[in-house]
Amino acid sequence: MSSIPDTDLAPNQVTSRPAFPPLRSVVARALASLTTAVVAPTVLFAATLMTFDVMAAVTVALAWVVGATGWRWATGRPVSGLLMLTLGIMTIRTGFTLATGNTFVYFVQPVFADAAVAALFLGSLATARPLVARLAPDFYPVDAALAARPKIRRLFRRLTLLWGLVVVVKGSVTLWLLVSLSTVHYVLIQSSTIIALLLTATAATVALSAVVGRQEGMFRPTA
Repeated sequence: MSSIPDTDLAPNQVTSRPAFPPLRSVVARALASLTTAVVAPTVLFAATLMTFDVMAAVTVALAWVVGATGWRWATGRPVSGLLMLTLGIMTIRTGFTLATGNTFVYFVQPVFADAAVAALFLGSLATARPLVARLAPDFYPVDAALAARPKIRRLFRRLTLLWGLVVVVKGSVTLWLLVSLSTVHYVLIQSSTIIALLLTATAATVALSAVVGRQEGMFRPTA
């Protein structure tokens, strides 16, 4: 009688799980994603505006996002959902601004974009897979078994609510500053305020994720 291969007897033993990374690599990946998609284009926009004008600033900011996305594709690196979202929003904003010459619309468009993004986050809470659960694989190797754990599911829902509220605050602050300040002052104050808000929200996200991740044994000890 022929023997049955071990792979047939114990399929679970040959099914590999994602390698759990150390916490610091997850933090570094999140910060790199945020810097590439949000901080860098915002700083470039403000610096170009101070040196040249609004039209040059919108072009430089979009060029950065397009270049960052193209470079990741060309080198075989994954493109994060945050970077793709930024690319889509900035392409529409910049295209409309260059076509019409209406710079006010460029600055007010993020308010409507934030409303749409907030609706996506908060609306996804009514589904079985909130939006953060869809974005999480950009930063951590999440498989179906891990995503199904009760604490992980609660974490995804809490973080989805957190980011939905953060985007609401971001849009509200943007609109208030836009109608209250000159263009140059608006760009400088809005940029620093929004970056601080996003970095704070990112720190809270990492802290909450670290607490739950350690409870679930998701991080490999660092050397």
